[in-house]
Amino acid sequence: MTATSERPVAGPRRGRWAGTWRRGRVIAAFAVLTAVLLLAHPLVPNWVGNAGSLLETFLPWTGLFVVPLLVAALLRRSALALVALLLPALVWGGSFGGRLSDKRAAGGDFTIVSHNVNDENPDPAGTARALAAAGAQAIALEELKRSEIPKYEDALAAAYPHHSVQGTVGVWSTFPLRDTRPVEIMPWTRALRTTVDTPKGPVAIFVAHLPSVRVRLDAGFTAKGRDAAMRVLAAAIAAESAPRTVLAGDFNGTADDRALAPITGRLRAAQDEAGDGFGFSWPAGLPLARIDQIFVSGVRPVAAWTLPATGSDHLPVAATVAF
Repeated sequence: MTATSERPVAGPRRGRWAGTWRRGRVIAAFAVLTAVLLLAHPLVPNWVGNAGSLLETFLPWTGLFVVPLLVAALLRRSALALVALLLPALVWGGSFGGRLSDKRAAGGDFTIVSHNVNDENPDPAGTARALAAAGAQAIALEELKRSEIPKYEDALAAAYPHHSVQGTVGVWSTFPLRDTRPVEIMPWTRALRTTVDTPKGPVAIFVAHLPSVRVRLDAGFTAKGRDAAMRVLAAAIAAESAPRTVLAGDFNGTADDRALAPITGRLRAAQDEAGDGFGFSWPAGLPLARIDQIFVSGVRPVAAWTLPATGSDHLPVAATVAF
């Protein structure tokens, strides 16, 4: 008789388990690419239609790529894909998870509200009253229509006796203003600088409305005008000598956008340090991006938040700081 050896035959269960690690390689590859995109977004070039800035405008939403990949991984019963999906989930959590927590605190010395009121706002007076109800010491307004300015002035006069309008931007304050002047970031005035004399000391306030951006099939993300105005504004900020500075307005860009680096390199976004969530402000009906910002230097953000919708297509944003 001749001895023979037999190999164990893989059972159905073992075969199915091994298959879960072989299936879903394409899904796993897309999961890894999503993680790489989140980590290496600064490497996405801007010379092709400002693709880098466009990606960074909606960067937090890249986490949604995980959802269809997760569904596909479950349908394919792919252990490989499910493990690979941990990569973008961990990277997103490390990048943005901290913004989801409520970092607001009580107290503070000075509160400012900023709002692009929309030059087609059907109820300027109602918008002004809603902003005044927030109880801020200063209100910064952008996209003011010349014919509607008296309506804002009348509605805010009682609570905010000090104000200045420069072109299409303005600031209203409960405290006296001085050294107010336009900041020429464009051929027409869309920015100003003033000093607010609070009981605890002065604070320099800049109000700005950077040019609009568009996404076009033939040109990509058209942001050259915004970027040029931003550089002029950043130069004015750099030249500011006041120890406390607040910059508020509509920047048509997020703090994640590399184009705003000359500003974010000097000032901190109050929402990131003292907000609750992402603080998306545009469009008002379904906010997708925080393009309305309050940046600070020389003060400590205590709380930052968005206010309810008004007659504008933007949500108002607010921040309280401590001196």
